[in-house]
Amino acid sequence: MLIQKIKAKTVHDITYWGIKASVGVIFIAYGIQKFDPIWGEHLIGFGLPPELQIPIALAEVIGGIFLIIGVMTRITGAVFSIILLDAIFHIRWNNGFFIAQGGWDYDLALLAMMLFVITVGPGQLSLSSKLKIPKILR
Repeated sequence: MLIQKIKAKTVHDITYWGIKASVGVIFIAYGIQKFDPIWGEHLIGFGLPPELQIPIALAEVIGGIFLIIGVMTRITGAVFSIILLDAIFHIRWNNGFFIAQGGWDYDLALLAMMLFVITVGPGQLSLSSKLKIPKILR
């Protein structure tokens, strides 16, 4: 019985890390794209100032790394949730639900994952849990 509990906990920890790592990789990939100067023009098209290009790109790349290694997980989850809410309501809402038509279903799925990360925290497979990082920075 104890072995089954240990195995179940290990599977849970690995699965949770996989969710965080997947979202982290997605944000890193999209963040790297945002360093391209042409992306500043996209921001103007979205009604945002082009000066936000580098801060958004850095937030996505650094935040993605933080999710993967497990530091500042809840803070990163909150920042990504804000980015996703903006994408849903400011950029994609008028396109409808389905991503194939430029909709917001994919962003909604990522938002749900981020809310889960905010709720659960860094998890056992994280730098925060291994280094005993203060709770506020987890």
